[in-house]
Amino acid sequence: MLRVLAVDDEEPALEELLYLLRADPRISSAEGATGATEALRRIGAAVEAGPDDPAAIDVVFLDIHMAGLTGLDVAQLLVGFAAPPLIVFVTAHEGFAVQAFDLKAVDYVLKPVRRERLAEAVRRVAEQVGDRSAPVLDTAGDQIPVELGGVIRFVPIDDIAYAEAQGDYARLHTATGSHLVRVPLTTLEERWRSRGFVRIHRRHLVALGRIDELRLDAGSMSVRIGTAELAVSRRHTRALRDLLMRQTGR
Repeated sequence: MLRVLAVDDEEPALEELLYLLRADPRISSAEGATGATEALRRIGAAVEAGPDDPAAIDVVFLDIHMAGLTGLDVAQLLVGFAAPPLIVFVTAHEGFAVQAFDLKAVDYVLKPVRRERLAEAVRRVAEQVGDRSAPVLDTAGDQIPVELGGVIRFVPIDDIAYAEAQGDYARLHTATGSHLVRVPLTTLEERWRSRGFVRIHRRHLVALGRIDELRLDAGSMSVRIGTAELAVSRRHTRALRDLLMRQTGR
């Protein structure tokens, strides 16, 4: 059973959110705060009291645009807490999903809040809180937020075969489709290097383990990933070949 704090400086929006949260059978308590200062005070007291205290908070449903400190400011401050609650952002603005991703938010729900979408966010939280002996999922390391028809979803990075540069955006390709995210390919390259992604071209970043074939033709190289054939630029050819050889132990 989850203990929730909802934070929004607009009282009608806060009351509506609390109404929906309290109707969810997985939530044992849902209290509200009308600003960042009040929220931080209550979260600080809850963390100090410990997880078994009646005032403990498992998750904060947090608006972003508020007077004074924003929800992003609050989330940044919570990073310094010893055992902070989980965070779900609830906002009318799509453009902060990348920051939410960096701050390890469990989910990103767009206003107006739909009951079924909120239920999905609660499910994600319950999965992480359910077994307190299990490690909490590092969202920033394991998933990336994408926008699908006005809803923010989190796509597992392990599902991504390759990413394609599109200006200041990147298109992520999975076995089931593609998603456009507002993140430059160079940023993804830095973040995902340790996860086995390598740059093969100024336009493409690929998951090394997803390469099905390496093709050489008249001195040029390409890779096949599923049905896609991607060119490898000359500057990346030798490094890619060495990586693949080491991977196969040859």
